[in-house]
Amino acid sequence: MAAPVFIADSGVLDARPERLVLSGNEGRHAVSVVRLSPGELVDVVDGAGVRAHAVVVAARKPDVLEVEIRSYDVDPEPHPRITVIQALPKSDRSERTIEVLTEVGVDRIVPWSASRCVTQWKDSKGRDKWVATARESAKQSRRSRFPEIGALASTKALLQLIAESSCVLVLHESGSVALADIDIPQVGDIALVVGPEGGISAEELEAMVAAGGVPTRMGPTVLRTSTAGAVAAGVVLSRSGRWQDLTP
Repeated sequence: MAAPVFIADSGVLDARPERLVLSGNEGRHAVSVVRLSPGELVDVVDGAGVRAHAVVVAARKPDVLEVEIRSYDVDPEPHPRITVIQALPKSDRSERTIEVLTEVGVDRIVPWSASRCVTQWKDSKGRDKWVATARESAKQSRRSRFPEIGALASTKALLQLIAESSCVLVLHESGSVALADIDIPQVGDIALVVGPEGGISAEELEAMVAAGGVPTRMGPTVLRTSTAGAVAAGVVLSRSGRWQDLTP
């Protein structure tokens, strides 16, 4: 069974300590929820690629876990880098959308305020929730690198992102090119654009195509905005070479 993963505070693992104490929410989860005891193995990550392999030396309720670190790994930067530009889903689907995108392995998620979005963000709380959800989902899926959550993008900002990417696939039912037929680059930045429940408007689609986006059809059915990005990312990741090396 794989060792459970816990998250160190930012910068703590940079000094490569030999021992580490987890407290607060992480310590509470380890001690009071998972109920770890001395001698059990755990991994501690920092969200930026560093993974510490450790053994529990003390577990003190309610929220203190002390571990001895046996070794460190640094997971390399992934190539190609996968970005999902995600139109804001309805609030009841928002959390699940970020969970599955994180679990499948995308590197960046950019929230997009599309013209037909039902949900609109009035402040930073929406993005904060996405960041927290991605963090917890990355922990559950044992990632050492957490996906970056970008700032809320307007369509104008989205067009700039498209111009900066090596390959941009706009998921749309009218696409004349099937995702299964796309030649996936092995390097650079790949962006997947996912529209809202009401769909991408004709004006938005035209602007994205002019900027270099390729309207792409995934299959004979139309997926929800909350699942389309994860399905497309899985196809791209499986064909990009990133899922070929399964070394732990």
